[in-house]
Amino acid sequence: MSTDSVLARSTRSAVFLDRDGVINENRSDYVQSIEELDIFPTALYAIARLEQSKYATVIITNQSAIGRGLVTAATVDQINHSLIKRIRSAGGQIDGLYLCPHSPAEDCECRKPMPGMLLQAARELRLNLAQSWLIGDWLTDLQAASAAGVRPILVATGRGQEAHRQSSYAGFGHTPFLANISEAVEYILAAT
Repeated sequence: MSTDSVLARSTRSAVFLDRDGVINENRSDYVQSIEELDIFPTALYAIARLEQSKYATVIITNQSAIGRGLVTAATVDQINHSLIKRIRSAGGQIDGLYLCPHSPAEDCECRKPMPGMLLQAARELRLNLAQSWLIGDWLTDLQAASAAGVRPILVATGRGQEAHRQSSYAGFGHTPFLANISEAVEYILAAT
């Protein structure tokens, strides 16, 4: 059996989660400390539900506050470590966390709407993107999912209401629009 066929058989599907606006409150001035990390009540339970499924759970997040000089990379790492610790305490698991530290002006390949973080996760975690989902609250999440061949879901939390108003004009009118991460996870599990 070739290495490619072994790799193809061993890949798993994933649910990619945007962080701010999906797992926790989105702040116009960015989450700049652990104290400002306000996790949605339904998020911990929803991620724990994913742990019981066939899906890997991966966070992908633009963190331009680093590139803008508003917060250090070390502080963002502390925030993410705290988030993952709380997720684990609630019975969930994060299989990978990928972030883009760049400002929009840096025109990088990893910042959503580019698919760089999704593609990197797929390589490193051996994920099947065609059988994966992305839950996001903004058009750039949907665009990154589309560019990577991942099925998008838009949630109403965070900036989701505004994104939903714009989604038809941006070519994403067919995207499922659900109240929050919990409803999105149940939608995914029911479709499996």
